[in-house]
Amino acid sequence: MHKLIMIKLSFLKRVLTLLVLVFSLVSYGQTKVRGVVVDVDENPLPFCNVLFKGSIVGTTTDENGKFYLESDKNLNELEVSFVGFKTLIKILKTKITYDLSITLIEESESLDEVFIVTGKQSKKNNPAIDILKKIWARKKQNGLSKFKQYQFEKYQKVEFDLNTIDEKLKKSRAFKGLEFVFENVDTSSITGKTYLPFFLSESVSKVYGDNVLKKEKEVLLADQNSGFSNNNEELKGVIENLYSDYNIYDNHLKFFDKSFASPLSRTGVSNYNYALVDSSFIGNKWCYNIVYYPRRKNELTFKGDFWVNDTTFAVKEINMQVVKSANVNWVRDIYVEQEFDLLNDTTFVLKRDYFLSDFSINNRDKSKGIYGKRTTIYKNYIFDKPINEKNFYKKKVSEHNDAVNHKGDSYWEENRPEKLNEDEQKVFKMLDTLNKVKKFKNFKKIVATVSSGYFEIDKLNFDYGTIFSTIGFNDVEGFRLRAGGRTYKTSNDLFRLEAYTAYGFKDKAFKYGFEAKWLLDTDNRLTITAGNKNDIEQIGAALTNSTGVLNRATGSSSVISTGVNDKLTNLSLTSFTLGIEPIPNFILKASGNYKKLSSASDTFSLSYNETNNTISSEIEQFETGFSVGYYPGRKMAGLGVQRSVTNHSFPEYFAQVVKGNRGVFGSDFDYTKVQLSLYKLWRIGSLGRLETSLETGKTFGNVPLALLNIAPGNQTYYLLDNTFNLLDFYEFTTDEYAAIHLVHNFNGRIMSRIPLLKKTKLRTIIGFKAFLGDLSDQNKAISTTGNSAETALIAPSLKPYYEYSVGVDNIFKVIRLNFNFRGNYLKNTPDVRTFGITAGGVFIF
Repeated sequence: MHKLIMIKLSFLKRVLTLLVLVFSLVSYGQTKVRGVVVDVDENPLPFCNVLFKGSIVGTTTDENGKFYLESDKNLNELEVSFVGFKTLIKILKTKITYDLSITLIEESESLDEVFIVTGKQSKKNNPAIDILKKIWARKKQNGLSKFKQYQFEKYQKVEFDLNTIDEKLKKSRAFKGLEFVFENVDTSSITGKTYLPFFLSESVSKVYGDNVLKKEKEVLLADQNSGFSNNNEELKGVIENLYSDYNIYDNHLKFFDKSFASPLSRTGVSNYNYALVDSSFIGNKWCYNIVYYPRRKNELTFKGDFWVNDTTFAVKEINMQVVKSANVNWVRDIYVEQEFDLLNDTTFVLKRDYFLSDFSINNRDKSKGIYGKRTTIYKNYIFDKPINEKNFYKKKVSEHNDAVNHKGDSYWEENRPEKLNEDEQKVFKMLDTLNKVKKFKNFKKIVATVSSGYFEIDKLNFDYGTIFSTIGFNDVEGFRLRAGGRTYKTSNDLFRLEAYTAYGFKDKAFKYGFEAKWLLDTDNRLTITAGNKNDIEQIGAALTNSTGVLNRATGSSSVISTGVNDKLTNLSLTSFTLGIEPIPNFILKASGNYKKLSSASDTFSLSYNETNNTISSEIEQFETGFSVGYYPGRKMAGLGVQRSVTNHSFPEYFAQVVKGNRGVFGSDFDYTKVQLSLYKLWRIGSLGRLETSLETGKTFGNVPLALLNIAPGNQTYYLLDNTFNLLDFYEFTTDEYAAIHLVHNFNGRIMSRIPLLKKTKLRTIIGFKAFLGDLSDQNKAISTTGNSAETALIAPSLKPYYEYSVGVDNIFKVIRLNFNFRGNYLKNTPDVRTFGITAGGVFIF
């Protein structure tokens, strides 16, 4: 599979592992209520409105009719309502009331103004849907889109809390010496769960936008966080990707890389029931209140309500809560509140956005979890003020400097629109203390090792690894052991050296490799990379190869394979690359590579005919290359020579030209190789996501097998990007080719409609792959020497080779299983594979 969409594993492992911290059941609210709403037959009533009478503090019941409500004030009346039922006022006898059961009685008569039915709401003669149609018609006239230019100030606060930790875990041996962390426990006013804050981040920025130019730019003015150093760009990038911005008027809202049907969507009537339940003044504007809830379970939908103005039909307030049955991994709950401000008689703009997510290994209420909270406040809007500065939106803004990261307390007190509560203020002190405890520091090191693959040796500024490549196997080396490491002082090192050595127990030979990278210019990311290696490789495992020395094909040393893996190559490579990124995500590279290639096996031949009628078994070749890569929407973390990607759904456009230079350093061949690859993810709303990948290329000139383009086979049982699962290595050889890969993930839409399977939350995946290519007679002749170990030179020139697959994703939340079928060329080799199973671990929401 290409691009297995996943959240950054290192961050999630870090925060999930912190679940071992615990806290006591202390709470500070004045009035708390937990209960269930049922009908007269004691059937739970989902999506009922529950609020403290005389206040705006309220919630809705979940699918099982359960709710929790809390207020800092002393309140003694609860108002419960639901469409088709009489509104009930419940007197609370105590400030804290748990296990409350409330019974609603059905209405005997409908309201004169509103046509209401119970259960599924009618799509016809429904005033709520009439109002929705007016929202759809006016949505482009509301908000920022009605102005040519706009500016506003933005304050954002992100907090992570541990939740639902019981006394048993609190007293366990694992937390001996860490008891002080339990001093900062509170109770969520939304879920009723106790929680302990362990991370807090704040930022202030200024946003500029131009609807004529279709450009927007955000300038970070200040940034601080607790728990991690301010230069931890990877963490910041992951947080930004986790909580990306969204527009409730869009048809689909992206949360955790999933497309949820918006309650304001034009197609919302096929996903939601709507009911008009109230109308009232909000401020000085008359508004309608509409309740919505899903028509079906197991789909990516919300429950909640919104208030909409009766003249502009702009939303004034909205709350959204993802239903428990939604097919989302690792997330137990999502709750969203947005409040819009009326700037004048006709303009509503976003004022406050609150987002809460409850991360957990499972969906059981009593399981431990992590809250992720984001509060964003918008203020000081300015409209139709053009920016006169030339190329304002194109200029880079450096967010990584002391002026941004080291603002004093007085700055935050002045620019923070709402004060931190007592618990949030304690986070800074608590984390400072915790990071000095040896037990906790050792625990953090273990988590960092598992997530990065490197074991840190701080005193030497050195990391050992990667630990995951320590053991390998192939038919040439037998069992292979590898040891290596890298220099590492901080994540923002401008220079890094990485090296390894390996030993094969069958060929009794040592291998090695090293590579150095140096970032010369941080603004344009001018980078020099140089390295050398002498190793055994599976040439042809990918069509568009990287110039990196330490990159190794998975097929070269898979522990388990589907057949004999002996078509390996001795590779000696020296490489030098100069790269530059003049604008973000647009990368230019120029390289020079000198390599020696020869067969590593007696049962595999790379021999070729030379021009003097002799046969040679080794190639010496110098190449120069130039490549262009463009990755719009890609988000990177880090400032140093090595950065990490924090999102994985951006398009990729890559092209390269490689020139073989005969005679230079004794090179054997003169040729030009042109290659192009494209990748794009298409979100198709509630129907899921389609990944498309196209690769094409042509080699001009006559070259032997080792320099041709091999259809990338997959002789492992693993899911590998852009390979053909039922092709063996070197089954197809070409000098011009085109390959296409299509993978569609239905995100559970199909299985959610099958009664026996919908509770499993499995997801259906279908795939199609094809490869078409040709091989000239001249290139066939060069590699036809009569050697008994020669590989048959076959190209799929008359008809494209294809295979298709049906897969199941989300097995135990982390396993994907593909059943692959070969479509043609069924007699290509004596042991051709017509069916195969591949699997892989996929950490995906």
